[in-house]
Amino acid sequence: MTATLCIFVSSVQKELEDERLIVQNLVNTDPFLSAHCVPVLYEFEPASPNKALEGCLESLDGCHVYLLIVGVQYGMPVGDVSVTHAEYRRAKERKLPVLAFIKGDRYVKREKGTTALLAEIDSDGPKYKRFGNVIELQKEVRAALVKLLRDRFGIAPTSDENEIAEQTIEATSAFESRPLDRIRWRDLDLGVARRLIAAAEQREADDLSEEDLLAGAALRGLVWHDPALGEHYATAAGIVLLGKDPSAVFPQCRILADAYRGSEPDGNPHDHEDIRGPMPLAIERAIDFIDRNTRHPMRVVGLNRVRLDEYPTSGLREALVNAVAHRQYEDAGRKILLEIFADRVVLSSPGLPPKPITLANLRKGKYRPCSRNPVLAQCLSYFHRIEERGSGFRRMRDQMRDHGLDQPILGADTGYFQITFPGPGENIERLRASEKRLLVTPSVEAQLNERQRKILAHALENGSVTTGWCIETLGVVRDTAHRDLVGLVDLNLLISKGSGRGAKYVPKEGGSP
Repeated sequence: MTATLCIFVSSVQKELEDERLIVQNLVNTDPFLSAHCVPVLYEFEPASPNKALEGCLESLDGCHVYLLIVGVQYGMPVGDVSVTHAEYRRAKERKLPVLAFIKGDRYVKREKGTTALLAEIDSDGPKYKRFGNVIELQKEVRAALVKLLRDRFGIAPTSDENEIAEQTIEATSAFESRPLDRIRWRDLDLGVARRLIAAAEQREADDLSEEDLLAGAALRGLVWHDPALGEHYATAAGIVLLGKDPSAVFPQCRILADAYRGSEPDGNPHDHEDIRGPMPLAIERAIDFIDRNTRHPMRVVGLNRVRLDEYPTSGLREALVNAVAHRQYEDAGRKILLEIFADRVVLSSPGLPPKPITLANLRKGKYRPCSRNPVLAQCLSYFHRIEERGSGFRRMRDQMRDHGLDQPILGADTGYFQITFPGPGENIERLRASEKRLLVTPSVEAQLNERQRKILAHALENGSVTTGWCIETLGVVRDTAHRDLVGLVDLNLLISKGSGRGAKYVPKEGGSP
């Protein structure tokens, strides 16, 4: 008998984004589950909470199984309960099979509404499983769905299908969840931790207490508690992200950067840096290395004098985040390599993409999100404001094209996954200025009178403008010229240099990254 079960995945979306994606990926890529199950995730931002609940419940009504993931947060309230809580009650009302998975042990401090939801689940009697990381979640979810299909429809996976499933789940590396006792919580870079937790929880960094920091880090799998010693220690992921020098524990946690004068490595780079430190900061240091070793032509665009980058910074940052998040950390002998040549930038990350992702699928842009190190991926996406994970390579391609360059080239070399960003070469004029880098935006330009537009255009073309030029060219009196120039200074478009009749006004450089 053939069965196709629609599995409604219910949780607080923002808190459990990775878990939702992991469940979706598991059902879609597992050879047995994908033949009999379809995951349903209600993923859009509604106009109002009531419409959110209406849409979620309508979607749930078309499903056969309710899969609930519970963390700490309770979620968006609609009336007396959250959307997730209302979904659970609708599933009970429709007598759907309920598969519940609780993140963390019973001692995790949860929001009041979440505690009430868990008490209701206990009272109702459905069996639930606890999990500590996404590997455990995948295994528990697959076991529950396999059992459901066997009990309800009498179908079961073959031994080959079970083996393939195990390999797919194990692509999620166990590295980052290892509970090590090398670095104590208080010895981590707590400044980086504060920025990370503030970004993840969308709070002001200064509003986070020490308890908030520790709780946020524990929730995200960055620290663990040793009850015997009463100490909190960093997990492997915590060391990579928050360790003051992760390479002291993991020598592979470094970015080796070289900049060459020509188009081939010559054994004598003109700039070199061995980048160490908390990996979110190491990524920014790598961006700075690229910035100082690439060209930045100035260009007049309308009423703007813009400093262009040779490569789109956003695309390079995303590539670096991917390299750190998805590299194979079990390979302790190799580091991430960053090479800058006259005609390209090459980033090499140890390890090929985890199965089932292939280079061919990446090149076509047809692949489902699959993270080897989901904790690192999630935390880095918060820290570097990278969203819509799973479409990163498509975004890099679009960013390069928008910048006037050819799309990145994906490849492999001696066990490294490589991304090559082709540069403009000698044709530097092909670079395009992003609107985000314009100093004179349309709203600012609307505040300028016609004389000020001419003054600014002259300053951009010639590097400066004087009161005398305004009087002579525009036919105005000194007070009017001075008023126009002061107005441009107040708008942060010109900078006054010198005093008296020798004073001149120079354009402020636009286009800061």
